[in-house]
Amino acid sequence: MDFTPTEEQTAARDLAARIFTDLAKHERLTAGGTGSDPELWKALTGAGLVGAVEELGLLGLVLLLEEQGRTTAQTPYAASCVFGILAVAAHGTRDQRERLLPGLRDGSLVAVGAFPAQSGVRASAPGEPEAERGPATAELTGTVPVVPWLRDATHVLVADHRRRLWLTPLAAGATVTPVDLTAPWSAGRLTLDHAAAERLGTAESPQDTGAYDDILATARTAFAGLQAGVCTGSLARAVTHANTREQFGRPLATRQAVQLKAADAHLDTEAIRVTAYEAAWRRDAGLPYATHALTAAWWASEAGQRVVHTGQHLHGGTGADLDHPVHRYFLWGRQLDAYLGCGSEALQELGELIASGE
Repeated sequence: MDFTPTEEQTAARDLAARIFTDLAKHERLTAGGTGSDPELWKALTGAGLVGAVEELGLLGLVLLLEEQGRTTAQTPYAASCVFGILAVAAHGTRDQRERLLPGLRDGSLVAVGAFPAQSGVRASAPGEPEAERGPATAELTGTVPVVPWLRDATHVLVADHRRRLWLTPLAAGATVTPVDLTAPWSAGRLTLDHAAAERLGTAESPQDTGAYDDILATARTAFAGLQAGVCTGSLARAVTHANTREQFGRPLATRQAVQLKAADAHLDTEAIRVTAYEAAWRRDAGLPYATHALTAAWWASEAGQRVVHTGQHLHGGTGADLDHPVHRYFLWGRQLDAYLGCGSEALQELGELIASGE
C-alpha cells in the first residue's frame, strides 16, 4: 500500500485548501445558516475540483474532503461527488454518462443520495404493479424522512426497498420539505408520489445489489475522510486555545491531563484518516474493500465523536458557547457519527461479512 498522493492529487488538495480557507470563514458560515454557499460551489466547480474527481479517484476525493472538513464548508461537494459523479461514472449506462456527467462536472447538476436503502420507497413500472425485474424506468412512491443537502439538489439517487438504485430529478411528483439536522446540511424530507425515475445502469435482477453495495461503501469511505478533516479542524482549534489560554499563570497546554486528552484525540484522528485512505486506495486499485470501508466508518463514528467532544471540552466554558467556531465542528462530528450507519451498525455489518467469509 502506498498512500502518497500523486502530483495531481497534491495540487488539487492544495487548491481546495485555499478555496475552502478563503471562503469558509466562521462569520460567513454563521451568516449562511443552514443554506449552502453558492459562491463557494461556483469556485469549486470553476476550479475543476468537482469534475477532477473521476481522475483523482476515491483517494483523491478523500484528500479533498479532508480540506472541506477542516473548515466545515457548507457545500454539497461530498454528496454530489459520491452519489453523482462517482456513481454515474462507475455504474451508469453510456447514455447516462454522456447525458449527466457534463452537468455534474460543471455543477449545473447536483446529485444527493437517499441512502441507505429506504424501505418505504417502492418502484413500479408506470401503470403496472411493482415489477418483478428491474425496469429501465419506473415511478417511485414513498417518503425519505431526511436527505442531507436535498435543498441544493437537482437529482436524487434513491435506493428502494429492494436496494435498486434510481435517479430521480426533483420535478413533478417529488416534493422537498426543509428539515433541520444536527449539522447545517441544507437537508430536506423527500416525498415521492409516482415520481419519474430511471434505473442507474442496466435493468438487472432485483437481487443484484452490487451497485448499491459499491456506492454505499464508497460513500462511507468518503464521509470518513470528511470526518477526519472535521476532527483535524476541531483539534487544531483546541490546541491553539490550550497554548494561549492561561490559568494560574500557566498555559493550559502545559498540564499533563490536557496533553493526554489532546494526544488521544490526535491518535483517534489518525486512525480515521488511515483507515479511510486504505479503503479508498483499495477501491482505486480494484481490490475488495467492503470490510475496509466498514472499518473506516466505524472509526469515523466511534472515534469521531470522541474527538469533537474533546475539542469542545478543552475549550472549557468557551466550548459551551453555541456561537463559538468549535461548536460547529462538534455538530458536524456528531452528524457524521450517525450518517450512513452508527458505529454499532457498522460493526454488526463488518462481523457478518467476516463470518460469511467475505
